[in-house]
Amino acid sequence: MPGIKSDRWIRRMAEEHGLIDPFVDHQVGHGVISYGLSAYGYDIRVSNEFKIFTNVYTTVVDPKHFDERSFVDYKGDVCVIPPNSFALSNTVENFRIPRNVYGICIGKSTYARCGIIINVTGFDAEWEGNATLEISNTTPLPCRIYAGEGIAQVLFFESDEDCETSYRDKKGKYQGQQRITLPRILAGGSPEKPSS
Repeated sequence: MPGIKSDRWIRRMAEEHGLIDPFVDHQVGHGVISYGLSAYGYDIRVSNEFKIFTNVYTTVVDPKHFDERSFVDYKGDVCVIPPNSFALSNTVENFRIPRNVYGICIGKSTYARCGIIINVTGFDAEWEGNATLEISNTTPLPCRIYAGEGIAQVLFFESDEDCETSYRDKKGKYQGQQRITLPRILAGGSPEKPSS
């Protein structure tokens, strides 16, 4: 039956079909921001690689012509995001979404209660890769993000039928990403419907 998927379904799909890799089949939560399998979702971890926004070069943020000088690269166990600033990272986990499934990602309450907002766009049908995470510090204070610990939760929804065109079918621009991936725009021209 269509609807949100349970821990049993997530475990089975991870173990038999590679839905999530690496997969932690229980909730880890002592001394860390929790991650792993929960009742109706999976708490994902943030990697130790970050791109932190900077105004040093006074560039303009333009999704069509993104200037990589907008960021400072950082790698470490704890990332400090400046007040009212923003960073990108990616998930420790790699995902392989089935054709009849859609994943929605929501931020964890531990960070939300500190004014840290996590935005991750949906996991489309047949999308594969490590998700790029958008982390906003909405506070007037610096904030810490802990690498290798929980940052958001993915909820999986199964449709009662396969989609007509999946992310893989349309050769999506973020398919197979393994690292932090910056905004991309496809080359000009009229879009074409993929052949079946």
